[in-house]
Amino acid sequence: MYKIPYARQSISELDIEAVIEVLKSDWLTQGPTIPRFEQVVADYCGVRYAVAISSATAGLHIATLAAGLQPNDWVWTSPNTFVASANCALYSGAKVDFVDIDPQTYNLDVEKLAAKLERANTTGSLPKIVIPVHFAGQSCPMEPIAKLAQKYGFQVIEDASHALGGFYQNQPVGSCRYSDMAVFSFHPVKMITTGEGGMVLTNHFDLYEKLIRLRTHGITRNPELLTIKDPPPWYYEQLELGYNYRMTDIQAALGISQMQRLHEFVERRQKLAQRYDELLRDLPLILPKQLPQSKSSWHLYVVRLRLNEIKKSHRQVFAELREANIGVNLHYIPVHIQPYYQKLGFKWGDFPEAEKYYGEALTLPLYYELREEEQDEIIHVLRNSLF
Repeated sequence: MYKIPYARQSISELDIEAVIEVLKSDWLTQGPTIPRFEQVVADYCGVRYAVAISSATAGLHIATLAAGLQPNDWVWTSPNTFVASANCALYSGAKVDFVDIDPQTYNLDVEKLAAKLERANTTGSLPKIVIPVHFAGQSCPMEPIAKLAQKYGFQVIEDASHALGGFYQNQPVGSCRYSDMAVFSFHPVKMITTGEGGMVLTNHFDLYEKLIRLRTHGITRNPELLTIKDPPPWYYEQLELGYNYRMTDIQAALGISQMQRLHEFVERRQKLAQRYDELLRDLPLILPKQLPQSKSSWHLYVVRLRLNEIKKSHRQVFAELREANIGVNLHYIPVHIQPYYQKLGFKWGDFPEAEKYYGEALTLPLYYELREEEQDEIIHVLRNSLF
């Protein structure tokens, strides 16, 4: 562990008490705390339905299944993301492709998406699903993506793993105003944590019912869905092949407690990001760009090195910060250049904007408990490394 890590959870005494209360109860899993947590998140986001799951990866998987993904269907996503955004399609035997990123926001480029859709329409290879990734906490431009979805007939699943607490057009990310589903992550480095865990949100009841079944082995007790009339009280049926992607009540209790501090968490990250902006503006860096219609939750603060203005390599700057006990990171290695994806036919040069970004990006520490004197130390070491 570095003296200053790139991210860290914030656990309060109230969080600990909430977990202890569940540990002393009759329910450790599949109890009443999970639906309470789902309702808290749904109410915050202004969405009708929320389904707690064991991880955002699990959420992406069952979201694609609920959307009807079949073998050999296409899923498109961003190359600048964690591998789960693409892997979720491969689990079902579907095919993956990518849309290069916007050079300013590092989110999926909508103009490139529109051009790629037009080409795919002529060859009969349109995607079944597009997964925009809200990188670093800033929403993709969802309204034009939704218009393209309506024109070309694909479904939209927001990978909002970074973006709980963010806003788009003054609506909370997760409202699903412009998408079929949205997926959050509650990993410890995210906006709130449940240890591991995630949630899928939707405004469509049919998708909600599928998600509920898919997270629990494809099983239902809903009398309206059973194949027999007048079932005995113990009866249930497996209607499809599902998974054990359940969250525990222990995790849900932590999530409910953490949600009470979400505004506080986001506000602190925003202030630290603004301070970075002010104190780094004279350095040979490209600072994060925020669009006017978005309000980021600031999961990450990523700078890009102006390598033509400094005498060191990307790797040297990264190493010097880590040698100074500052846990910088890099988000992300483009998915398409991972060895597994190169075996599928992708190669260097396929998505040049994501590759250029990767060659210059540096994730600086940003988390709720980061102190200003620690931030000053980060900036001091970075300044010395650049000059």
